[in-house]
Amino acid sequence: METGRDVVLDALNHRQPSKVPVDFGGTSCSGMHCSVVAALRDHFGLEKRVVKIHEPFQMLGYIEEDLRQAMGVDATIAMPLSTMFGDDVAGDWKEWKTWWGQTVLIPSGMRVAATDDGGFVAYPQGDTLVPPCAKMPATGYFFDAVIRQEGFDEDELDPTDNTEEFTVLGESDLARIAAAAKAARDSGLAVVAGLPGTAFGDIAFVPGMSLKKPKGVRDVAEWYMSIAARPEFVHKVFDRQCEVAMENLKLLKARVGDNYDVVFVCGTDFGTQISTFCSLDALEELYLPYYGKINRWIHENTSWKTFKHSCGAIEPFIESLVGVGFDVLNPVQCSATGMDPRLLKDKYGSRLTFWGGGIDTQKTLPFGKPEEVRAQVLERCRIFNENGGFVFNAIHNVQAMTPTANMAALLDAITEFNTAGK
Repeated sequence: METGRDVVLDALNHRQPSKVPVDFGGTSCSGMHCSVVAALRDHFGLEKRVVKIHEPFQMLGYIEEDLRQAMGVDATIAMPLSTMFGDDVAGDWKEWKTWWGQTVLIPSGMRVAATDDGGFVAYPQGDTLVPPCAKMPATGYFFDAVIRQEGFDEDELDPTDNTEEFTVLGESDLARIAAAAKAARDSGLAVVAGLPGTAFGDIAFVPGMSLKKPKGVRDVAEWYMSIAARPEFVHKVFDRQCEVAMENLKLLKARVGDNYDVVFVCGTDFGTQISTFCSLDALEELYLPYYGKINRWIHENTSWKTFKHSCGAIEPFIESLVGVGFDVLNPVQCSATGMDPRLLKDKYGSRLTFWGGGIDTQKTLPFGKPEEVRAQVLERCRIFNENGGFVFNAIHNVQAMTPTANMAALLDAITEFNTAGK
């Protein structure tokens, strides 16, 4: 019997799959806000359960097996060791009520406190004796990083300050990672896992939200300026980070083996709505050497496919990303300049799997009518699914309070496309 994993592997290997493979919840960039998870559980008449928040920074809800089946999902996440705030996810969970009235489950060690302005703050590793690392505004549906950068001497910048969170995995962590990989593999779905320490320059990690007292360049704007003003410093940070990552890859391969199908290498965004963040020269000088080293080792030593996330108008960078060995691109922001679906498929479709691009989450899915959602989903499936190389997902995470009718239209359109194709 064909499994979800079989369908995803066909797509990844550019074979025409029997149906469009679907991912919701496989990564921190292809999930759903907890409000949408709860609404879909009700829509499908599933057992009443409090939604578990596996990634509180973006308030992503864990998609349990019954909902995955109802939605026709073919991939699943291998649960990480901790949240973005450094909270252990292996222990007990506790209830927390959001400002919009939804009760959710968060890790028992996570500490959230209300603020005078009606918002909430979260603390690194649940330690309330240090300043908070993230804040949810009074009317916000997810957290923003709190910048805690200390002053530094420009002439005495120490790259070790920006790499203290990158450490070689110990035995207990490896055992937990292996167990999570095995549990995910037993689902029969394609297994997607994040790799520790390979997110070079990802601004979600730059502020060091998991650290109690982050040191170094931790302000996002300051980090972006470092790319142009302090390239030697950035190289030293990436060199150390890559050194640790390579050690961890060897340890992971020994413990996880083929229980991973796809590995999330890096989520650094290189694009805005209309252009790239940096020049192609900067990409090739600062980032590609490290991406290439990681990808080469993975392809030479494992069966894993490598996954690169970048929002925005990055078409000028795609050839270079393919050239250093990335197998998968996400979220495929088709609304950005130069990111036309047909152009992308014709130019890169035989060499790259598009994991996303299925529906616009800035306008169509949250604000369009169900018939508009249906039309866009059918169009994207027709374009991207030719000869494989496509895993359906929205363009980044499904946002808070997205209309259930639109989510139902999305899922019905995928079924309609798959049925019509048989």
